[in-house]
Amino acid sequence: MKYEINLREGLGDIRFGMPIEDVVEIMGAADEVETIDNAIDETTTILHYNDGDLSLFFEGENPILQCIDVSVEECTLFGKNIFQMNEKEIVQLMVQNDYYEQDADEEAWGERRISFGEGNIDFFLEDDELIAIVYGK
Repeated sequence: MKYEINLREGLGDIRFGMPIEDVVEIMGAADEVETIDNAIDETTTILHYNDGDLSLFFEGENPILQCIDVSVEECTLFGKNIFQMNEKEIVQLMVQNDYYEQDADEEAWGERRISFGEGNIDFFLEDDELIAIVYGK
């Protein structure tokens, strides 16, 4: 599979809004399946691939893909290998592609989070090194 982030659309051939069955047809069986019961009487199903480097979050009565958490080194965004970039380069790439509104914060567990609300994407860095991207529709 090609790990190309398509903001607000998906990752490679995987698209937000797909049911679990369609994603499994593309990706194969997950390495691990996790189920979380939410407080609002909903269930989240998470499919973990590549030892946790890719996690796909499904929600709803008929679960559909809502969110992606990716740490795959080969991952690209706007044609660039995003995991080879530092914070300054990531911000520059986003601005070059018309995503200007950003927010940054230090998480309690020590990671730095840079968010671009327009793209519904969060970048997590540790010591100026990108370690994870979480995004949704």
